[in-house]
Amino acid sequence: MATAKRILPASTNPRDFVIATMGSHSALQILKGARDEGMRNLVICKEGSERPYKSFGVADEIITLKEWSDWNPELEAKLAERNAIIIPHGSYVAYLGHERVQKMPGMYYGTKEILHWESDRTMEREWLLQAQIKLPKVFEKPEDIDKPVIVKFHGAGGGFGYFVVKTPEQFYEVKDRKYPDQNDFVIQEYIVGVPLYAHYFYSPITGELEIMSFDKRYESNADSIGRIKAQDQLTANIHTSYTIVGNIPLVVRESMLPQFFEMGERVVEVSKKLCGGKGLFGPFCLETIVTRKLEVFVFEISARIVAGTNPFIEGSPYTALKYDVPMSTGRRIARDIKQAIELGRLEEILG
Repeated sequence: MATAKRILPASTNPRDFVIATMGSHSALQILKGARDEGMRNLVICKEGSERPYKSFGVADEIITLKEWSDWNPELEAKLAERNAIIIPHGSYVAYLGHERVQKMPGMYYGTKEILHWESDRTMEREWLLQAQIKLPKVFEKPEDIDKPVIVKFHGAGGGFGYFVVKTPEQFYEVKDRKYPDQNDFVIQEYIVGVPLYAHYFYSPITGELEIMSFDKRYESNADSIGRIKAQDQLTANIHTSYTIVGNIPLVVRESMLPQFFEMGERVVEVSKKLCGGKGLFGPFCLETIVTRKLEVFVFEISARIVAGTNPFIEGSPYTALKYDVPMSTGRRIARDIKQAIELGRLEEILG
């Protein structure tokens, strides 16, 4: 889908631009990252959700909307007047929709074309397979289920509604009782192992792929159900839920780092072929399961900053090795934008 044409500001002074984002998800570190790099920022909040950005004092300007549907051409004109560069995150795309995001004329950090590949599970799988990534088996229909599977509904719902079953009968029992109207789902082989989320950053300006951090999600009630003995779980008829409530920092075995670097590099290279040049850049995440034999399966990719980077506002052990200042993913975005502006290469980091 073609995006609207735009005329970029001629300035090479980063102070003539504003880093802008939606007030949710990972906005705090995005705003602080802009501040840390000496750039102005603003946040667009739904009315009633602006308190964190006021309380923590990270926003230069707060714009409030009654509803996200009020994100209209008038607001986009205000952002254009400020030379605002929008930083997308999971809530931004979930609330506004990738088709609407594609049509927005303003400056947008990242590749819009990749949204189509990421939002369609079939296309996403094709992308990862081309990158020689190991993937869990996908079942075409419930009747094919012959082993434990996890059923995932489409959309960035933070794991809400996911459930595990091992037979077609179990699938229909849970689906018909709890989610009768939800028919957009994927049935994926359930891999037993450690959920590990790898946070990357690829810069078109430096041409380098960086590993920023790793996290594990704390999912309710999947992570708390173990506090109840098995007999009581059965008696209470508790169905496991995978709604994400928080993020836990992790450091992986050092011997696994080369494999994670290679996986990220292959994903970026294939994306350039799929999207006709720019491909995937900026922050992204490979959502993986690591088995007891240290096999790494990727079950999803997020082609933007993920909330799992939030524990690292002061940087991670990996960024501490590379940078002489605390480097969050939010600050790394701001630095990429700042360098692009100063070098007159802004177009290279805009979608």
